[in-house]
Order: sequence, then C-alpha cells, then structure tokens
Amino acid sequence: MQTAQSIAHTHHPDATVTLTYDERFLRRKVLTTDAGERFLVDLAQTTSVGSHDAFVLEDGRTVAIIPADEPLYAVTGEDLVRLAWHIGNRHTPAQLAEGAIFIQRDHVMKDMLSRLGATVRDVVAPFTPEGGAYGHGRTHGHDHSHPHAEDHRQGEQSHAPDH
Repeated sequence: MQTAQSIAHTHHPDATVTLTYDERFLRRKVLTTDAGERFLVDLAQTTSVGSHDAFVLEDGRTVAIIPADEPLYAVTGEDLVRLAWHIGNRHTPAQLAEGAIFIQRDHVMKDMLSRLGATVRDVVAPFTPEGGAYGHGRTHGHDHSHPHAEDHRQGEQSHAPDH
C-alpha cells in the first residue's frame, strides 16, 4: 500500500479521492481512491485539505481531493448579513455564495435561522466552507487557542468563495 506524507497542488492528478468536509480533516487514515486503490495518509500534523489539494504518494503519483456531495441547508433571506453574523457567532462552518449561505444540516441551527426569518432548504451538494480568519483552515470545533475578545464581539471575517 502506498503512503502519502505530503500535500501539493496539482492540475493533472493521477487519481482522485472523494471526501466529505469532515473527512477532509485528517492526519493518519487509510483512504480509497475513486478507482478503488487503497493508500495510507500519514501527515506530520492534522490538516484540513481542500479541493485544490492532492496527496503525493511515495511513488510520485498524486491523488486529488474532490469534495463529496453531502446534506446541507441553503439559507436565504432578506438580511443575509445578519443571518451570516448569527451563523458565525456559533462558529458554524459556512459556504458563502451569491444570495445564499450553505451550512451542514443541524436542526437547532435550522430552528434558530427560521425564527430569524430565514428560508432554510434541504440541498445535497459539495461543502467547501470558508477557512478561519486566523489561518487555521477550519472554524469548527470552537477552538479558543487563537486570540480574540473575551465576549466574542471580535468575530471571524469571511469572504465569498472564488468559484
């Protein structure tokens, strides 16, 4: 079994592996390419890999990461900025698009957003949320190892995706 100990950007991968958002946060794990070849990912530290990344196998081949379709909510409403603030205040990963915010399905978030006047639709699509403003790549987990205000008023900023 081949081992991947590094990640690179590639435009011409030798293979692909389709992973959900949660599966794209890993350090050491056996994965299977979309063609059925198993390989071991053994990175130096836990890493968030994205759709522009590829695992580099010991023989030099690359395996590109493809975001998997997964169950999401499409959040829309008249005041998307306010809705985005409430989503971000709960440290919920969010994918921003023109006219909508996409989040992983969670009935508590759906209820809160509906009470705030949002329209929340079930969709199935690849989930590629914004990375954290502090350069950690992930915003989920509510990690407080980064510096920010005690009362959470100094929130993380997000920018629209480039796709």
